Amino acid sequence: MLKGRKFWLAGLLLGLITLTATPAFARSISLKDAGIVLWIFIIIGAIIVLLQLIPAIILFFSFIGTTTGLLAKKKRPQEESSEEKAVLPGMEPAPVKK
Repeated sequence: MLKGRKFWLAGLLLGLITLTATPAFARSISLKDAGIVLWIFIIIGAIIVLLQLIPAIILFFSFIGTTTGLLAKKKRPQEESSEEKAVLPGMEPAPVKK
């Protein structure tokens, strides 16, 4: 019973969609008579879409820079001497007894 009702409903919906999608409703869109407000809306929408490219480009190039920086990073030999480390100005290193 329930299965038959689903088929009947699907057939009814398919029929209604077929009736509403007739060639009489299929017209081309003409912007010839469009008002100035529509053109302003389209232009502002295009500008907003294009402005989204700026952060996308920044993220893309930062990703490329990070990736190439990690791949091309040369390993420096570690300093063995602890005396050559950076010292704050005005401070003197304290002698260490071993």
